[in-house]
Amino acid sequence: MFDVDGTLTVRDCVRPFLERVGGRVGIARALLRRPVASIGAAVRRDRDLLKAIVVGGVLRGRDVTEVEALGQSFASDVRDGWLRTDTLARLQWHQAAGHRTALVSASLGPYLRPLGQQLGVDAVLCTEPLLDGDRYGDGLDGANCRAAEKVRRLDAWLDANGLRDAAIWAYGDSRGDRELLARADHSLLVKDLDVPAVPAGFVA
Repeated sequence: MFDVDGTLTVRDCVRPFLERVGGRVGIARALLRRPVASIGAAVRRDRDLLKAIVVGGVLRGRDVTEVEALGQSFASDVRDGWLRTDTLARLQWHQAAGHRTALVSASLGPYLRPLGQQLGVDAVLCTEPLLDGDRYGDGLDGANCRAAEKVRRLDAWLDANGLRDAAIWAYGDSRGDRELLARADHSLLVKDLDVPAVPAGFVA
């Protein structure tokens, strides 16, 4: 189970994608549209509310098909230029060993689902913008997929696929991954590490 931003990639992907959709002006307008809530969220360091405000402000009213096309293009750019070679090699080792693999991330579905397809993972568990028919609504569809929400999403996916008793390997790089790493049988905090392609004690 792999976190994405900072774990599989060399940088955060959420803001660059929102900038591609709405520009920096779009992000600023999203915050200014709800100034009291934005300031309050920033003061409280409420990352979940702040994200809902920005994502909703940038995407609301936009055609889903058009945003998903931007997401497909953005995913290809991430694959070609922003992936960490070391953790990508570890993901590929798991896949070659026949392990089920998933991205479990606070990144956004419009680009993370196509990135998951390009990487050949079995599931993408992530933050999804709210939909309103064939356009986006204002906010997130459910909780931001970070911290304890990552474990909730993972357990639901394991249960749905009859994998509840499977041994879990998890990789993350930040405080938002602590619960996921604690849930795993084998975990690795990859921040500031050069991750070997093959875990110690295993054969390539």
